[in-house]
Amino acid sequence: MTLTKESFHRALLPCSEAAKVDMDSSREEEEALLQSVTRTGAVVPKKRAVGRLVMHSMAMFGREFCYAVEAAFVTPVLLSVGLPKNLYSLVWLISPILGFVLQPVVGSASDHCTCGWGRRRPYILGLGVIMLLGMALYLNGDVMISAFISERDKQRTWAIAITMLGVVLFDFAADFIDGPIKAYLFDVCSHQDKEKGLHYHALFTGLGGALGYLTGAMDWSQTVLGYSLASEFQVIFFFAALVFLICLSVHLRSIPEVPLRYEHEETKFLLDVTGSYKYRSIEEEIKNCYLKSTCTEIKAAARPGKCAVTSRTEDERRMTLKSLLKTLLSMPSHYRYLCVSHLFGWMAFLSNMLFFTDFMGQVVYEGSPYAPHNSTLYLTYKTGVEMGCWGLCINAISSSVYSYLQKILLPYMGLKGLYFIGYLLFGLGTGLIGLFPNVYSTLALCSLFGVMSSTLYTVPFHLIAEYHREEEILKLQDGELAGEHGRGKGIDCAALTCMVQLAQIILGVGLGLLVSVAGSAVTVISASMVALIGCCFVAFCVRYVE
Repeated sequence: MTLTKESFHRALLPCSEAAKVDMDSSREEEEALLQSVTRTGAVVPKKRAVGRLVMHSMAMFGREFCYAVEAAFVTPVLLSVGLPKNLYSLVWLISPILGFVLQPVVGSASDHCTCGWGRRRPYILGLGVIMLLGMALYLNGDVMISAFISERDKQRTWAIAITMLGVVLFDFAADFIDGPIKAYLFDVCSHQDKEKGLHYHALFTGLGGALGYLTGAMDWSQTVLGYSLASEFQVIFFFAALVFLICLSVHLRSIPEVPLRYEHEETKFLLDVTGSYKYRSIEEEIKNCYLKSTCTEIKAAARPGKCAVTSRTEDERRMTLKSLLKTLLSMPSHYRYLCVSHLFGWMAFLSNMLFFTDFMGQVVYEGSPYAPHNSTLYLTYKTGVEMGCWGLCINAISSSVYSYLQKILLPYMGLKGLYFIGYLLFGLGTGLIGLFPNVYSTLALCSLFGVMSSTLYTVPFHLIAEYHREEEILKLQDGELAGEHGRGKGIDCAALTCMVQLAQIILGVGLGLLVSVAGSAVTVISASMVALIGCCFVAFCVRYVE
């Protein structure tokens, strides 16, 4: 038997006056929090409008716009401040190492966050602020230091330090923010809306990257902003910061979250009443002032510093790194296999993307970055790098287009087919680029990079949602409260996103050495081989929910 919202409020009428005052002050929150609670305890989020899902996806647009700006300008900025070559690897390794160690901690913390604003949005806001701070430091660090320090040697040292700090902070926050965004989507959407939301995420990720690359490719020196600001880097920062702030604000106001304390208290209370009592027994309990204490406990959860009765103890909330690692290692095997396949995918994708512009300059255009800057070889290399940027723009656009096509293909191919095709096309495309380096064929095959990008941003997280849905159904069949035990969605999304950092660490340590020995051609060949290995892993090891 289901206890409706109306009967719940009628049942509260005999409570004492003090309890009435407490409940009246939180009546607005109850309207949003008391969702459809079935006899088994499943709280089903209502169907979200397309506009709300689009608003939720704007965070991915802003993040990818800033990522594209970083990809286009970080190397020139680091070179302009005089960063020694032996520190390059340090810049690119610090952030993924921090992310790999700390991201599961942040994911678990968001699962247990009792903030009145929700579980995920406080972390998304904090990471967004860190992204802006990092971007401000690496794009404006040289100008900032020049304003405070006049001695040239100190200027150079501090400019290098500030720029490196900015790059590390930006990468750290931009990589971290993806996990809470995905967990936020899973928390507030029904299963069908999760699927739509992931596709919109991939669509706006591609559009944001394409617009970011185009913004970086424009010559701003002859514009009004170019004359007004000190450098082109400041113009780019102005646009990137403005776009990201607008997108983040829209995202945070897209779909309201249910605070964890209310989600546990209201749902558990309704279930206890529904499962254990009849309407007559509810009235008897009200006479015994049972509901008075319950109302007070629920109300106490809203007061900062007050303790509320929850399904988890304080010790469980304060998870240490040791217990967190134990949780990750105890994940079911199909979660671990999914993480391994995600690692293969990102190793293949990043080994190609990180060195693609250099591959275009050295292998396709046959230029040299080490030649004198006024020589034909160096100018040819620079032309190849610029053409490589257009290839990355094609990749971003094709990612958006394919993310839309995925919705059409999913009923016919299923998640397994989409996952397999994404890895296979990328492996074949990069292999052909490595074997037959030609300008036009390479640009055409860049569209296959977008297929892989869209696949990595959607299918693995879709499988996480399927796994959680299956687990919740099994728990409900056993009479347990959905989501009461086990890992939260935040830590599972964080574990999956950790594979991006692990891929960066592996590539940062190993691929740079291979490039120095065998040249840039080895990057696309290694990307093709890893993608094809991942293709086999996706086909035979990853578990798919029927």
